[in-house]
Amino acid sequence: MDIHILKSERPKVLITGANGLLGQKIVKKILIDGKYDAIATGRGACRLPGEWEGYDFEQMDITNEKEVMDVFRVYAPQVVIHAASMTDVDRCEVNRHSCFEQNVTGTQNILKGSKACKSHLIFISTDFIFDGKNGPYDEEDLPNPLNYYGKTKLDTENLVREYPFDWSIIRTNLVYGTAHDMSRSNIILWVKKGLEQQKELELVDDQFRTPTLAEDLAEGCLLVADKMATGVFNISGEELLTPYDMAMMTAKFFGLDSKGIKKTDSRHFGQVAARPLRTGLIITKAKETLGFQPKSFEEGIGILAKQIKLADYKA
Repeated sequence: MDIHILKSERPKVLITGANGLLGQKIVKKILIDGKYDAIATGRGACRLPGEWEGYDFEQMDITNEKEVMDVFRVYAPQVVIHAASMTDVDRCEVNRHSCFEQNVTGTQNILKGSKACKSHLIFISTDFIFDGKNGPYDEEDLPNPLNYYGKTKLDTENLVREYPFDWSIIRTNLVYGTAHDMSRSNIILWVKKGLEQQKELELVDDQFRTPTLAEDLAEGCLLVADKMATGVFNISGEELLTPYDMAMMTAKFFGLDSKGIKKTDSRHFGQVAARPLRTGLIITKAKETLGFQPKSFEEGIGILAKQIKLADYKA
């Protein structure tokens, strides 16, 4: 690897999982705000928009210790936002080895690199560390994961807590948004497309979450970095909603007929991994400590609608 010395005197933020939804939003916000230099990393080739300028990209497989240490040696970041993770809950349940490698071993490598540079490590965790019996949850509630994905994220949280320099754990849930060059859909786009095609859609009304706009989560990550805040923070939306609620709000926003939306419950779907029924996150600490203020779900739909329109225009 060629050593690349950034000319700027701004602090460097290294982002893992930069090709993903959250990673792209973090890089974009850094470029807009101009407070940091962004080092975007991902397992494969760069999937960030070609017109973006002013950041560095490095291919880095977090499960490969040598690759990780090489990148940290070159850039010596002051802040690390560790967003890379295996998040497909059912796939994690079935392929536990890959899940452990990416979520636990990968984070152990990021911890080693961060330790070598004394970086402030910001780790992205999940509401799935909880069993969903007493949600919404605050930062002090006791975890009890129901599935293997949640278990690996809790195990990793415990590793992060032992990190000898500044660390932060950001818990979030049901992140939605659109990103460049990503085929993965989200509940808003899925409902909109389905209703436009006059399909019948079944959505559960017994799972509760506080859905999180990806841009809000990126902002929360950078507020933690800006304020050098340490400890655990819940960063999510504020409204406790079911997928059925979200579908009905989506139909109303786009002026679509909601008759095709049918209410069901979790027993109807034979999912491999157990899901907590009632999670959601209480964000009082983030609002008071960081000044975090999330968008409402309706505002989030509006932001996605504009992004969809812009993407269609460019196409």
